[in-house]
Amino acid sequence: MNKQIFVNLPVKDLDKSKAFFSALGYTFNPQFTNEQGACMIISEDSIYAMLLVEDFFKTFTDKQIAKAHEVTEVLTCLSCESREEVDSLVAKALAAGGKAPRPPQDHGFMYGHAFEDLDGHTWELAYMSGEPG
Repeated sequence: MNKQIFVNLPVKDLDKSKAFFSALGYTFNPQFTNEQGACMIISEDSIYAMLLVEDFFKTFTDKQIAKAHEVTEVLTCLSCESREEVDSLVAKALAAGGKAPRPPQDHGFMYGHAFEDLDGHTWELAYMSGEPG
């Protein structure tokens, strides 16, 4: 059986979050999408983000929801095919209302950048071109 990962993230406004990630080119599985959450397809058959409205997200935990604009609860890193893909996704995120928490970082063998989505969740993007020198 192929392993899958479902990253569950609380969102304040599901429609705005869906529009934001749609602007980055992501699609949603309608079978697992309703008014309480949306299943964003990151990599077909293996990686998904469940965008869950906060009240529904709270049904899965007794802990407080982290205010991602104020604290870091997780850094989600996605691999990219090229430096251009990294830069393109960050540019799309910025155009859709996201923020870049820092400038891009070039380590020679690895190039990375990041964006924060509308709820403050940090998405790291990395392109690895070879072995560390």
